[in-house]
Amino acid sequence: MSKENYILDNVDYAILNCLKENARMTSSEIGKKINLSVSAVIERIKKLEKNQIIQGYTVSINQAKMGNGLIAIMEVSLEHPKYYDAFADMIQHNPNIQSCYYRTGEFDFILNIYTDSADSLEKIHRNIMNMAGIQATKTHFVLKVVKNDFNVIPQPEI
Repeated sequence: MSKENYILDNVDYAILNCLKENARMTSSEIGKKINLSVSAVIERIKKLEKNQIIQGYTVSINQAKMGNGLIAIMEVSLEHPKYYDAFADMIQHNPNIQSCYYRTGEFDFILNIYTDSADSLEKIHRNIMNMAGIQATKTHFVLKVVKNDFNVIPQPEI
């Protein structure tokens, strides 16, 4: 069964919200919180995983405490779409680039970059600019993170 065919109900949404809050929350804790038996919670989580609604579990890291106190958003424009694959491959192998979106508009890509200093950001920028097919970049420094939520769970229809 694909995720397109799997219909979530309010209980599934409640489980997802619990796991979003804390992916290490036990089935027992979730069951107490949403008034469901442990076995029912486990069964539903397995269905959510099987249907690829839940694709994995991860840890949220405080980047500033890891030494990555500088956040930048970089827009990148390619000369031609034929450079897409090489650019995407380079992005995949740069640990400082947290996310990359291929998009419409004036620039082709938008990158979220976490790094320790302006010097390090300048090296990342230079590496990008030295790639074949790069037409232009535009870099923005982040002054403050207002919201950083990677998982959006829609509100269930009531």
